[in-house]
Amino acid sequence: MATLIKDVKLSDNIVKKVLFEKHIDFINDYGQDENNYEYGMTDYLRISGMYWALTALDLMNSEPAQGKDKVVEYIKQCQDPQSGGISACIGHDPHILHTLSAVQILAMYDQLNAIDTDGVVRYIQGLQQPDGSFAGDKWGEIDTRFSFCAVMTLSLLKKMDVINVEKAVDFVASCKNFDGGFGSRPLSESHAGLIYCCVGFLSITNRLDIVDQETLAWWLCERQLPSGGLNGRPEKLPDVCYSWWVLSSLTILGRLHWIDAEALKTFIFACQDTETGGFADRPGDVADPFHTVFGLAALSLLGYESIQKVNPTYCMPQRIIDKLELKPQYLS
Repeated sequence: MATLIKDVKLSDNIVKKVLFEKHIDFINDYGQDENNYEYGMTDYLRISGMYWALTALDLMNSEPAQGKDKVVEYIKQCQDPQSGGISACIGHDPHILHTLSAVQILAMYDQLNAIDTDGVVRYIQGLQQPDGSFAGDKWGEIDTRFSFCAVMTLSLLKKMDVINVEKAVDFVASCKNFDGGFGSRPLSESHAGLIYCCVGFLSITNRLDIVDQETLAWWLCERQLPSGGLNGRPEKLPDVCYSWWVLSSLTILGRLHWIDAEALKTFIFACQDTETGGFADRPGDVADPFHTVFGLAALSLLGYESIQKVNPTYCMPQRIIDKLELKPQYLS
């Protein structure tokens, strides 16, 4: 008996263009009511949410309605004066995920001097473990996402020399699987999001020689479903965020042309909310800044006009990476 593929069915009346004005209004209006229940319930990802929203606006050639100074001031209040790390929200514990998001925002705004960057460097340096891996925070969770966050943050700050890069590379290499993919730890299942983190890590550390280029690129291309959308691993539904995780990895590997680009564009367009603006994970679902930035970034990689060129390693505007003179490695 044939195996049924999990997928979604697209409608026949998809708007095949980016609704820029609606998306800009959606991002600027999102999460502005501090008395809203959802505002309080999302404290744990506030800084990362700001990165998603502000990057989306930048890719659409727009700026935050509340102004950049207010954004920078909020980030300053989220830095822990003792550890140097940055938290998701004022009064929360610092974490490497939000530390990276804050540094990315400040790098985009040319405001890295607004925080104690030496404190950030000490914080990340202190999270490296004897085997080269990185903990996410003081509680000690280990994940290849955190290895990626560490090297990206330090590269933006031009402080890569404070960690043991060789051991960090060895740990990521130990997470490679037989299918060419990478997991969160050694022997963990390959996943498109974690593959992006590991490939991005190796791009920054100039060690893409570790990657099985053709095997991994083929695994990533197999994530494309009949709808044109991409999933994160076999037997899962497509999701707009994987448009970024998969395409960025394929771009770094020099195999972006292996994807059916037009089919993927159609899927991404179908995930737009034509009434409120924003992108959802799948057609008909509720839009949010997370899927909005990754939908726009994927379209940028596919060459969509009027969207700023995005860097496939850093998920930041390419002009910022050029200005910082960062040169991640890419394969041909």
